[in-house]
Amino acid sequence: MLINHHRHIPSQKRLLILLLVSLVCITGFIMFNLKGNISYILLHRMWIVLTMILVAFASATSTLLFQTVTNNRILTPSIMGFEALFVLIQTIVIFFIDAQDMVNVGVIGKFLFESLLLILFSLFLYRGLFTALKQNLHLVLLIGIILGTLFRSFSNLLQRLMSPSEFAILQSRIFATFTRAEPILIIFSLAIATIIGLFLWRMRYRFDVLALGRDNAINLGVDYQKSITIILLLVSVLVAISTALVGPFTFLGLLIANLAYSISGSSQHRFLLPTAFLLGIIFLVGGQLLLTHILNHVGALSIVIEFIGGALFIFLLLKKVSM
Repeated sequence: MLINHHRHIPSQKRLLILLLVSLVCITGFIMFNLKGNISYILLHRMWIVLTMILVAFASATSTLLFQTVTNNRILTPSIMGFEALFVLIQTIVIFFIDAQDMVNVGVIGKFLFESLLLILFSLFLYRGLFTALKQNLHLVLLIGIILGTLFRSFSNLLQRLMSPSEFAILQSRIFATFTRAEPILIIFSLAIATIIGLFLWRMRYRFDVLALGRDNAINLGVDYQKSITIILLLVSVLVAISTALVGPFTFLGLLIANLAYSISGSSQHRFLLPTAFLLGIIFLVGGQLLLTHILNHVGALSIVIEFIGGALFIFLLLKKVSM
């Protein structure tokens, strides 16, 4: 026990450093260059920071758990088409359902409806896919990319048939931005994310067993199929939360998850999960602070993150192929 305790001290110190850096980023973003109506600006920035924290948690957790299920650090929910599926669902909803009817449903009702469709579709598609192709992850990746392309193509087809007003509504919802989320949706998403986070934290040691592979997990007494179903269900909910709040971030999860493997100093999920979460906060809040307040809106954070994450994906893919 003493040896294990000392072995985990570096990981704990790294978590503490990341926590301090994330707190500095949050404080800097909220307090930097306050002018005018300070109370309004503070409240507005706090809602933005809370949105970023939710997105960081959802992206980090969903990606890490997805990679645990697939036992592959290249695969992410976004690359496998989850977010493309979410965009398709929103496109179908706007195309076939009158905009006034969606307004009458309300923000929470619309969020629940779209999230339920995403969960049902993703479980139907990917649970069977992983079960059938668990021994060939390259084929899983190929099929996931093909499905994502299919979803995007069908979305583009419906978008071309939309009226200009419907297309404008859709465009405002599928591009990543941290300023459009309504407070009621942020609070509702925070409640869901908190419940999911507490539930997943209780399962953190089971994730370590699942990371050993299907056969080893079964031999160690884990109900593999049940665990996979639960993880994919929660991943779908987290992807729905993130995308509904700010729009799709294709490579954010890939970027922070792979950095977490290197920075955490441990392969245990009790260190990996909080490390990835804090890295997500640093990237989002710190990046937004840098671009907005220091570099004077020199670029969009989503574009920068997608560029860096895309380059990392290509690097990991080429590294995997060359091994």
